[in-house]
Amino acid sequence: MARSHVLLGAGDTATELTIRRIGVADLKDALRLGLADFNAMPTHAMFLCLIYPVVGLLLARLAFGYAVLPLLYPLVTGFALIGPLAALGLYELSRRREAGEPTSVAHAFDVLQSSSIGGIVALGLLLLTIFAIWIAIANALYVASFGYGSPVSIGAFVNDVLTTSAGWNLIIAGNLIGFAFAVVVLAVSSVSYPQMLDRDVGVAVALLTSVRAVLRNPGTMALWGAIVAALLLIGSLPLFLGLTVVMPVLGHATWHLYRKLVVSDGSPRPTLRAEDKGRRSAADFPAVLFPWAK
Repeated sequence: MARSHVLLGAGDTATELTIRRIGVADLKDALRLGLADFNAMPTHAMFLCLIYPVVGLLLARLAFGYAVLPLLYPLVTGFALIGPLAALGLYELSRRREAGEPTSVAHAFDVLQSSSIGGIVALGLLLLTIFAIWIAIANALYVASFGYGSPVSIGAFVNDVLTTSAGWNLIIAGNLIGFAFAVVVLAVSSVSYPQMLDRDVGVAVALLTSVRAVLRNPGTMALWGAIVAALLLIGSLPLFLGLTVVMPVLGHATWHLYRKLVVSDGSPRPTLRAEDKGRRSAADFPAVLFPWAK
């Protein structure tokens, strides 16, 4: 029964959900609403996404050891593959603000007590697996092009990649494969997490709904993917610090995009799991843990 709930949730199917057709104006409005959420909850959003510039700077520091230098680009671009998982708390904050509920940073962790948590974890494992496969393929491509040895310097690495035929083959093949991975992740996760937070559906229903949403709006969703990629690139340029703004805005905007795409025909809302009833939530922790939360 527990396994069935993870897959199917409360029993609704993806065919009971109406997928709207949306356009460029809807994408603009989703971004506008995402920015409004960020402006209303800047401390919360920046707290949740502060790990991005930290991890980025750590990766840059590791690159000076040269051993992981060939994987720096795949690692940074690969963040987009697990972005939907990392933005989970942002979806919850946008949902709570839309419903007029408290939106302190502590409430972002209430998703851990949702009856949809099994599906959320299952999809997270899928995204992490896709990320790991991408890194393994990127490493294999580099080894096939330049062998197992580490670059002797950053300058030598840049020269090998940009001025040799092997380097250009690596760039072309790597970006084409990375694009394929991004398309898969967009298809399976564009609305999956927001839907599981909003309604008690399982991971199978959420995945199918996400795929249906992309297939019904291929051009618009392709544009959305391009917007996400461009904003992530822009946010990464100033030492990754711009991601403290870009990531929360995109996370909040994704919630509003889900609202524009999916109409529920009566799916029940997620509830606390039986084993969590009576437990204190993150919102009940002493204020000293979250002094900025009101």
